[in-house]
Amino acid sequence: MFVSRKHLPRRTVLKGAGVSLALPLLDAMIPSLTATERTVASADRLRRLGFVYIPMGCDHSRWTPATTGTLQELTPILSPFEPVKQHISVLSQLELRNAYPGTHATSNASFLSAATARRTESTDYFLGTTVDQIAASVLGKDTQLPSLELSMDLIAAVGQCDNGYACVYQNCLSWSSPTTPLPPEAHPRIVFEQLFGEGGSPADRKAALQRRASLLDAVRDEFVRLKNTLGPADQQRITEYQDAVRDVERRIQRAEAGVSDNILPDLDRPVGVPAAYGEHARLMFDLQKLALQGDLTRVITFQMARETSNRTYPEIGITEPHHPLTHHGNDPDKIAKVAEINRFHVSLFADFLKQLQEIPEGDGTLLDHVLYMYGSGMGNPNLHDHLNLPIVVAGGAAGRIQGGQHLDFGKPTPLANLHLTMLDRVGIELERFADSTGKVKQLFEPVSI
Repeated sequence: MFVSRKHLPRRTVLKGAGVSLALPLLDAMIPSLTATERTVASADRLRRLGFVYIPMGCDHSRWTPATTGTLQELTPILSPFEPVKQHISVLSQLELRNAYPGTHATSNASFLSAATARRTESTDYFLGTTVDQIAASVLGKDTQLPSLELSMDLIAAVGQCDNGYACVYQNCLSWSSPTTPLPPEAHPRIVFEQLFGEGGSPADRKAALQRRASLLDAVRDEFVRLKNTLGPADQQRITEYQDAVRDVERRIQRAEAGVSDNILPDLDRPVGVPAAYGEHARLMFDLQKLALQGDLTRVITFQMARETSNRTYPEIGITEPHHPLTHHGNDPDKIAKVAEINRFHVSLFADFLKQLQEIPEGDGTLLDHVLYMYGSGMGNPNLHDHLNLPIVVAGGAAGRIQGGQHLDFGKPTPLANLHLTMLDRVGIELERFADSTGKVKQLFEPVSI
């Protein structure tokens, strides 16, 4: 480790023109800490949790690895994980027993709560505190945002959405209490300003955008001053972080211009949301990367699409709506298209993991110091069951998670066991979560070969 000429506090931010920008973890922040503080800083780096939700299950025949133990040849859906294979674990036979009677609403609602949703079409909804919010109550005490809730779909539906269940169950992954859902944000500009700049009304945000060409311009002088005091490695990290922030800014501005120039009516999509699903998703993943890199939050949830989504995916040649395809009636052509959508979603998450792997942090990379769960609250969408959920765990949690394996529990096992384990791996000890029966010890024991 290069010891720079200046020691910085971990919470250093740059300020200018009414904005502030948090910095990534730098070598210069380590020598300024006491031995005890260094231990705490080290622990903080592993105390990051993320959850990514995909709707309507998967095609198990193209998802499930052929062998257990060491992860060998990846299946067609999971093949985009190849470059980060040693950093993921695939888990089979996890279930959400409390999600029955088997609906889209309860698939989403139970994914992070493992709780039974009260069946209601009104505002007397009741679920359970979700695992991300349990983590946020501890990990979010020292960050700008206790947690960050993201989605790809603008929340427009209210009332009853699915078999007598209020729409809130499908709209929201995160609940800070059994009666308090946390609506996610799908607009990249609003998320960016949550992380780095001014909020306010849409008119306020537009005025702020006009006042300043970019966030980085506002703190340019501070960056120059800081970089002159740092060693070469930290200077490089600062430059890479600046480039990443600048790239996100450009893409948001390009998306705004593209929507403004579009002559087709687009009343439901605010200015700044890319028209193409893949571009929008990559931008939302990049915002997660910046939030983690700058330690602006340590808990993130991301809903890649809502249950019952009728989104099409022309980017990969799928012009039929997703939801009807999942009611395939064992039609091989429809099942193959569901698998293509599954693979597309995986590819976007895999690209995000590869980016985290390229960012140095501490004694490894950013990927080494995060812990993400990716998956669905539904197993076989044709049956609306909650068995054998498609679940992947990614990241190293600073050496506290074993990757590169396929775990098959052999019988239905509560997904809550994984939630309990993930909390444990970031230092939050609970005896039980929802219907859990124990921790998944295979995730932190040596992989059998």
